[in-house]
Amino acid sequence: VQLVESGGGLVQPGGSLRLSCVASGFTFSTYSMTWVRQRPGQGLEWVSAISTGDIQTAYADSVKGRFTISRDNAKDTVYLQMNLLKPEDTAVYYCVTGWRTVDRPTFPDSWLRGRGTQVTVSS
Repeated sequence: VQLVESGGGLVQPGGSLRLSCVASGFTFSTYSMTWVRQRPGQGLEWVSAISTGDIQTAYADSVKGRFTISRDNAKDTVYLQMNLLKPEDTAVYYCVTGWRTVDRPTFPDSWLRGRGTQVTVSS
């Protein structure tokens, strides 16, 4: 059972990145998925979530209108398209299983998550 994030990097303010998270070892299509992020020294901030079946999405106010979440069940992958990036978007981004639209201080032991991908927004 594994989640592997990729697509992070260094980008200038106003730029774009597309994050990917590939799932394996479980039936991806039956799980809602959430992107969360963690800034240095801070807790977990949920960013965006996507449901199974009839697609529902949710966005934190801080990213609404700039980020778009999507999924491809045929590829067992969830994406996060990030546009108009700001320095405050700098964080390690993780995908986790489930609909996790609550900020938390740390990762609960019960969560399945990947190793994350670093996003740095700086000029």
